This record gives sequence, C-alpha cells and structure tokens, in this order.
Amino acid sequence: MSLRILADESVDYRIVKALRNKDFKVISVVEENPGIPDKDVIDQAKENNALLLTEDSDFGEWVFVHKVKNISVIFLRYKTDEIDNISDSLVRTLIDYGISLSGKFVVITVNKIRIRETL
Repeated sequence: MSLRILADESVDYRIVKALRNKDFKVISVVEENPGIPDKDVIDQAKENNALLLTEDSDFGEWVFVHKVKNISVIFLRYKTDEIDNISDSLVRTLIDYGISLSGKFVVITVNKIRIRETL
C-alpha cells in the first residue's frame, strides 16, 4: 500500500515540494480546495486514505476533543529558519514508520517525534 499525504493549506509549500521530490504522493489543499473548513480537510483525508499533514494545532482538538475517528495526523512544529531540518525529519519519519502511522497523531519537531494513538 502506497503512502498518501494530504497537506493542509497551513503547510509551507517548500515541504510539499520536498515530499514530492522524494516521490511521496501529496495532495495539496492549496492546489485542490483552498479555503475549505477543517472538517472538510479531515473528510478529504479520510476519503483519500491519506495522512493529514498540518501545521495547524486545531487538528489536535478535532482528534482529542471532538473524538474524530479513523484519521491519521502529522503535526509539524518548527521555527521558520528550521524549514530544511523539519522537512528532513518529516521525510525520515515517513520512511522509517510508513504505513504504521495510520491511526496515529504524530508531532514532529526538529529534535523529537511523538506518536500517539488517535482512538
């Protein structure tokens, strides 16, 4: 099964390009459906069986407060000058963990990766 990623419009486009350069299948909300509400982004990720990549902490609330089920989220936290490092950390995480990230809420910083079950 190939790994699909839905990049929320909060994701810096340089990260989308870096993933595509490594041959990841990335659907970009900015390209496909700019301005759609978070709930629609979640639905799109589910419909495409994709990991939801975001820099928007609101998706943590959707998962842990509103109890959205059957979603995989990767939340990136970094400073602007760390863009290359966070891209590298993300690619390394996707390669190392791959499909096992399904059903998880993953927080990636330059120095740390935290993986939690979403159920």
